Amino acid sequence: MTKRKSSIKPFRGPAGGWGSVRSLADILPRERLGPAGLAQLARQNKTEGFACVSCAWPKPAHAHPAEFCEEGAKATAWELTTLRTTPAFFEKHTLSELRGCSDYDLEQHGRLTHPLRYDAETDKYVACSWEDAFAAIGAALRPMDPKSVVFYSSGRTSLEASYMYGLMARIFGNQNLPDSSNMCHESTSVGLKAAIGVPVGTTRLDDFDHADALFFFGHNTGSNAPRMLHNLRSGRKRGVEIVTFNPLRERGLERFTVPQNPIEMTTLQETDISTQYHQLKAGGDIAAITGIAKFLLEWDDEARAKGEPEVLDHDFIKQHTTGFESFADTVRAASWEAIETESGLPRTAIEQAASVYAEAKAVMAIYGMGLTQHVKGVDNVRMVVNLLLLRGNIGKPGAGPMPVRGHSNVQGQRTVGITEKTELVPVEKLEEQYDFTAPREKGLDTVESCRGVIDGSVKAFIALGGNFLRAVPETEAMEKAWPKLDVSVQIATKLNRNHLFPGKVTYLLPCLGRIERDEQASGPQAVSVEDSTSCIHGSRGKIAPASEHLLSEPAIVGALAKAILPRQPKIDWDALVGDYALIRDAIEQTYPDVFKDYNARLFTPGGFWKGNKAAERIWQTPSGKAEFFKPQSLSATGFADTEHRYRLITLRSNDQFNTTIYGYHDRFRGVKGTRDVLFVNAEDMAAAGLMSGQIVALESDAGDGITRRREGLSVTPYDIPRGCLGAYYPEANVLIPVEHHAEESHVPAGKSVPVRIVSG
Repeated sequence: MTKRKSSIKPFRGPAGGWGSVRSLADILPRERLGPAGLAQLARQNKTEGFACVSCAWPKPAHAHPAEFCEEGAKATAWELTTLRTTPAFFEKHTLSELRGCSDYDLEQHGRLTHPLRYDAETDKYVACSWEDAFAAIGAALRPMDPKSVVFYSSGRTSLEASYMYGLMARIFGNQNLPDSSNMCHESTSVGLKAAIGVPVGTTRLDDFDHADALFFFGHNTGSNAPRMLHNLRSGRKRGVEIVTFNPLRERGLERFTVPQNPIEMTTLQETDISTQYHQLKAGGDIAAITGIAKFLLEWDDEARAKGEPEVLDHDFIKQHTTGFESFADTVRAASWEAIETESGLPRTAIEQAASVYAEAKAVMAIYGMGLTQHVKGVDNVRMVVNLLLLRGNIGKPGAGPMPVRGHSNVQGQRTVGITEKTELVPVEKLEEQYDFTAPREKGLDTVESCRGVIDGSVKAFIALGGNFLRAVPETEAMEKAWPKLDVSVQIATKLNRNHLFPGKVTYLLPCLGRIERDEQASGPQAVSVEDSTSCIHGSRGKIAPASEHLLSEPAIVGALAKAILPRQPKIDWDALVGDYALIRDAIEQTYPDVFKDYNARLFTPGGFWKGNKAAERIWQTPSGKAEFFKPQSLSATGFADTEHRYRLITLRSNDQFNTTIYGYHDRFRGVKGTRDVLFVNAEDMAAAGLMSGQIVALESDAGDGITRRREGLSVTPYDIPRGCLGAYYPEANVLIPVEHHAEESHVPAGKSVPVRIVSG
């Protein structure tokens, strides 16, 4: 493992600006990009170019000359690196030896070049042919009980590959189709579906031009969706109020300098983003929103008594909602003492936020995993909807919920059938289309797949991308259990930690990246993705593949399908692989309302919108109306605060995307050269007798009798609410019990984990 010099000191600059430029100046030569690779940045997020392989922020119809952010450029450099991980590398290293490497060091070796088979005698990967790999995988999977096999997919997978993958799994006989959504925004899918009848946000990119106020909850925009900063800057220039609720002060929601603007760069101009910034406790959003609603109800009562204009939109509430009175009664009954205690905010701060909301005519609520990854994560989402419903802020320009998805196609995968839930898939249509009997039994989600790996009921795991073993909770138990799998198949572009834990039959299959040229029988191919705003975009790679031995994701899925399934007269897998337009025709046949004229609209500037009934104020709920929700608790953590118990927030740095670590410089938090950091409130440090730089460990305080421990963390004083701690994901996942998840959605609750600090 590479040793690095570390330092921790405050960063004073804005998001963007010269810090962003210097960060790119560091990674581009490190990945050894040649002129052809650098030229691809000009095609990134352009209509006829490729969709960014990292976040799902929309591609605008009218793009900037440089339509990429710092994180997106890192993702492109990471994929187009000229570094290679060849079979010769594995001849020198056993998997046991490689387990001592960091996540960064593993992936930094470069792109995988050949299909590989695990050899147990030598504990090494050895090169093999594609034909032998598919034959062996088919021979191992065909006799297995379909219920014991999991088909996982990463949110980077295209709509075309995702559709084929879900179809393959259902014909095989199960709906064990966990994906990245299970780990992040399934709370959104469950919460919004119950509240307004659709599982996705109702807003689009142009809503930013009509909003009077933006309310942010639990999102680190500067690191996770930096291109949004341009929209926020434009909003601030025209006077939009931006009210942020987040435990940490994230620089992207404080100040921003546009790196593409020569005047701002040379004069060091900055735009202040948030007009209010409220550092509530982890899990305190329900209480904060309850407090806002309490003020709104009080002001509305006073206004109606005086015959003044109403604060709430009673016409909207009466016509479009149900459950208002029950929710209002709950809010009125909540005490300010409880609200302040659970939110960690003073009443005056909540009043300031409520004043902005009461005066704005159109409000967007933008949120991320800081809301969804709690035990009461679904309740958090429902409370955001409650707030919007009070003033009719759904179904009009500039208003509505905007969940910000992470992976570039994680929302789209669900649209084309990557789900464990039968009710979300037109199974009857699939049966008619392909002449098979589809399973109706609910499949395994991420948490249930983890349970199955640990208890042995899951016998095989096929991964279409991702780093599942690193991304999920209960790290130690999962790593111990993984080698018991009968079959482990990993489709990937680079080596990651999951690949170092082989099953009895294990194959590592390298695939093309999205930015690379994909040539099939009918010629060059394009794929498509869905962004966070439900718009579908075409994406075409043009650069030469990293190796002549790579196959595309659709090609690998098609070959797997032929290897593990009986012949299907109505499915010509080879034809689908030969011409992706045929896959899109098939998707359109399955989902005619969403994908009408799919191929013709593939490269529509700004994407084509799949539609959203709630945005039209058509509520596809059991009541036929938008439904207010009555919270049962003011805290989203799911556990009580006790002496010496802290709420751990797992964090991503601005030098990573999910489990992919691009480097060791979390610029905005001033951390360089290390990820072994524990962020602690200075007053909590004093109370616990901790010193800055002291090495400690964290232990899980879940009360289940299982010891989970994260060693070697350097105590770092930080502006974080009392009782809360911060540590980096995925390294801190070892502390999260598999059963510590959102109650209805099963999203691992990584934003409020019960832990205690112990001596290192």
